[in-house]
Amino acid sequence: MMMSKRFQVAIFLTATAGLFAQTPPPAQLGALAPSNIAKDRPKPPFDLTGTWQHGGGQNNNFRFSPPDGFKLTPFAQKHFDAARAAQAAGKVYQDDIGNCWPAGLPVIMTRVWPIAMIQLPTAIYMISGFMNSIRIIYMDGRPHTDPDVVVPSFSGESIGHWENDALVVDSKYFVDDHHWLDGGIPLTDQFHMVERIRLIDKGANMEVEYTATDPKSWVGEWKWTKRFRRMDDTDITEAACLPDLNEHMPSVKAEHSGR
Repeated sequence: MMMSKRFQVAIFLTATAGLFAQTPPPAQLGALAPSNIAKDRPKPPFDLTGTWQHGGGQNNNFRFSPPDGFKLTPFAQKHFDAARAAQAAGKVYQDDIGNCWPAGLPVIMTRVWPIAMIQLPTAIYMISGFMNSIRIIYMDGRPHTDPDVVVPSFSGESIGHWENDALVVDSKYFVDDHHWLDGGIPLTDQFHMVERIRLIDKGANMEVEYTATDPKSWVGEWKWTKRFRRMDDTDITEAACLPDLNEHMPSVKAEHSGR
């Protein structure tokens, strides 16, 4: 039996549509792929390449402390109260960093060690002098990874884009344990942070405005502003955290850690 030409065309279109539906999207090029780096992009307003260190000074505390009037969830309040009790007893609460767990974002950004930054068209690589912790801000237009396949980390996944004279960075997908803010406040897998990064003082200093949420630990948005100095006479060096070298620290021992 002969099929009509119209029916044949309909079958062809249906089969072709099914073929395209099954074709996976092209793979995301790596940030260091030469063809990705070579793509045409607008010139960025500034270059963060260099060595930076938290500047300290007035209104520039290195700690990420809760803002005035903060409200914690019952889960986080329990840890916060335990941390205050440990401090009153001369102990350190949950010294995971002393036990060589990564500090993670945002704490790693303002510790006393410098951070080397290398800016490429596709990504900004940040390597801390503390434990040589690495952070990557992807700048090549990729979206955040599918939450069903992403691997959480202490630095999370950071995606950046330019808005006028600012670099805006959206970070999420953090680990759910051994990750803290200052003051004994736990960070969870719901932690989300947005940074607005600008160069000021003719590029000698960097200002970062942080906005953070974590509905498992606190209510609303918390904000901080930190400033960093460009350190042209400083390089980072190899550094590792080895538990046996930290045994002299009372805070890493259970009887002194406030656990």
